Amino acid sequence: MKIPFFKMHGAGNDFILVDDRALRFPAGDTAWLARISSRRTGIGCEGVILIQPPATGNFRMRFFNPDGSEVDMCGNGARCIARLAHELGVAPAHMSFETPAGTLQADVDHNQVRLQMTAPKDWRLNQRLKMKEGEREYGFVNSGVPHVVMPITNLDAWNVKQTGAEIRYHSDFAPKGTNANFIAITGPDSLRVRTYERGVEDETLACGTGMVACGLVAGKMGWVKPPVRITCASGDVLIVDYILTAGGAEKVTLLGPAEHVFQGILDYPGPTPG
Repeated sequence: MKIPFFKMHGAGNDFILVDDRALRFPAGDTAWLARISSRRTGIGCEGVILIQPPATGNFRMRFFNPDGSEVDMCGNGARCIARLAHELGVAPAHMSFETPAGTLQADVDHNQVRLQMTAPKDWRLNQRLKMKEGEREYGFVNSGVPHVVMPITNLDAWNVKQTGAEIRYHSDFAPKGTNANFIAITGPDSLRVRTYERGVEDETLACGTGMVACGLVAGKMGWVKPPVRITCASGDVLIVDYILTAGGAEKVTLLGPAEHVFQGILDYPGPTPG
């Protein structure tokens, strides 16, 4: 089966995107998903994203990690799929679309996409985490998926892969685990962030929901004020805006670039689903 695909990235966070409104994509074949996600034996990506028919809104978004696991949301992926859906005529420039995390809204202006996020939940602030090197302060919020946010003084030298994996698999976040973000405060409205992503199991150049979580936790702690300019590992800047409330935050948005890289055809060797 021949499957047209698009390769896109949001601030260095890269994806394989497929128009699957015919529901023919073999999403259940996790071994094949892992193979096409591989940077040595496949196309290479940090997630596979599908456009599918919606129950409400303009389309349904599904997101799969490189290991084939499906997760509720991806902020940079959602911005990329919004731009693609608009260019394919699936959705207008101002759109709404379904995700397992809830209905999102997006506004597309050429390569810039502003994403209206779902309400953050499961806040944990001023927490202490027992790690191999000792206890460390952290905050936590689910900004579509779970994220730990940890301030670091030596961000450039920090071993993101090692400590990120320790946090991701820590018993405090069992059984599903968490993403881990390490931040440096660079101004009254700015941060630098490095992220370890669950499912990718490594540091990534950017993570949309991670940038949102960092902006929210840093705002709640009084370290920054929105809108927050966040520089991710790729060097790109994403802007997280929100209004703080007694219970958390509302009107949370993520603004940044969504760029095309190339497009092509996948050759699926198995039988056609459906």
